[in-house]
Amino acid sequence: MTDHDGLDKNPLVSLQELEALHDQLYGWSLSRCGYDRAAAEDLMQQAYVEILSGRAQFDNKSTLKTFMFGVVQMLAKSRFRKLGSMLRLVNAVKANEVSLVLVSPVNDDERSRAVWAAVQALPARQRDITELVFCREMTIEDAASVMGVSTGSGRVHYERAKKALAITLSALRSEIDETGEHCA
Repeated sequence: MTDHDGLDKNPLVSLQELEALHDQLYGWSLSRCGYDRAAAEDLMQQAYVEILSGRAQFDNKSTLKTFMFGVVQMLAKSRFRKLGSMLRLVNAVKANEVSLVLVSPVNDDERSRAVWAAVQALPARQRDITELVFCREMTIEDAASVMGVSTGSGRVHYERAKKALAITLSALRSEIDETGEHCA
């Protein structure tokens, strides 16, 4: 970090690091705001004001990414308590995780909708941990920190989400194998 790179009221945060995180933070903000772009932009602006003013002080006890996701999460909770959380579609799943392998001629759009519907059906914390781990590439520990729960609780939500998705997607796969098509 150069002498002019750090923020005056938050010296452990550099503008370059914030810029590098912007797209991921904006995606998280969109998710927190029900994909309302205007609300997400307001939330991002509010998060940056918190950082620039020093009201949210980075103390280097976590990564800047975890800290910033936590700031956005805290602000979203205070502004949007009544809005439901939504997830982005989980496009790629690790080989040892829940996977959707369809043997019928179902197109990618139908597969995406099926996976998206399964993810949306999860309870809120399971949706959140799934998004943070798969879409935002966080560890379970960092995701739990962002969500304001213990690492153990984060692991429980993560495992429950995987099991629920495995059951739902397995049933979908069976339905497709029997009928040869997906009936949404």
